[in-house]
Amino acid sequence: MICEDMAEFAAALPRARGIAGLDLGTKTIGVAVSDRLLSVATPLVTLRRDKFTKDAEQLAVIVEERELGGIVLGLPRNMDGSEGPRAQSTRAFARNLARLPAFAGLPIAFWDERLSTVAAERALLEADTSRKRRAEVIDAVAAGYILQGALDRLAHIGAAR
Repeated sequence: MICEDMAEFAAALPRARGIAGLDLGTKTIGVAVSDRLLSVATPLVTLRRDKFTKDAEQLAVIVEERELGGIVLGLPRNMDGSEGPRAQSTRAFARNLARLPAFAGLPIAFWDERLSTVAAERALLEADTSRKRRAEVIDAVAAGYILQGALDRLAHIGAAR
């Protein structure tokens, strides 16, 4: 089920279940997860993109193993707030996920991801992370920034239970 705003997403979330944040790229998918209290986002893994069905299978395993109750996808808006081809691709990915049995009834929301990768890169540079390691984890860290923004919004609207 695709939720167009965070209040709708909050209402659809099951109790005491974490959520996943995804940074959807053309070659990789950064994945972060929250705790069950919906307070802290933790970068988890960067998945190599393949065909949609393979990508969905990998995500379904994470959702099932971690008993997640929802997904937040980073929506790559243009700097002026408009949506271009990448945002439309992200929306299509969400629609396709929502149609699969493994994601049936799982609320899916979007979060503006503008500058999340820049923030992640800056944090990794400040932590003196090597160039090789930064390349390995940047998408998962960006997913963490996306998810933390959504978690903070959920806390503000009183969704944490």
